[in-house]
Amino acid sequence: MKNDRARPLLLTALSAAAFFCVVAGSAFAHSRGDGGSHAGLNIPQISHGEMAVISDYRGRIIDLASRAVDTNEPFRRVLNYAEIQYSYCLWGRMPGSVTDEESPFNECAHAHLAATKAVLLSMREMPQEAAAAGEIISAVDADMVRRGLALISCRFSGEAFNTADIVKPRWSGMPFHAASMASLTGLASLFGLGVFALRRFSRPKAQSSE
Repeated sequence: MKNDRARPLLLTALSAAAFFCVVAGSAFAHSRGDGGSHAGLNIPQISHGEMAVISDYRGRIIDLASRAVDTNEPFRRVLNYAEIQYSYCLWGRMPGSVTDEESPFNECAHAHLAATKAVLLSMREMPQEAAAAGEIISAVDADMVRRGLALISCRFSGEAFNTADIVKPRWSGMPFHAASMASLTGLASLFGLGVFALRRFSRPKAQSSE
């Protein structure tokens, strides 16, 4: 019975540990040389309004891009940048990272969504991906009009990006953003609880003397 109660806590500990390991791994992977060109590629800016829609289609865009056949090195580098930036932004899990200009993760979200948009537009020129990319672009345009987001901007809307520059969250702003603080505090609590449970239930039982 005790082992049954311990299992969910152990899973929590392992999940939290994996979370932090993947973030660290993403940073290491970006700093490691890959044998290709190390000159950065420019990525055009994305407006605040576009972000809200592109984020809804991100899964479809990245899935199509990951299966693309007609690729070249610049395309792959921008795609890689989009995925690395997404991990630095904690996979979009922080509340308000896309919609709240004051979020410490908003500029970071601009970077990964600008790269995602660039990947989508690049696929319009790929013979085998053009049709699917065109469908997504049409859906994005329709959503932009329907939701009236075309003219909405924020302080990061005019910022262009570069694949050589990772945009990290503004950790110094965390204490002043209640939603982000609440999320990270909850995650830290789960991690601490999981580690405590792991240590407690992995401790060998004392042998009773007869």
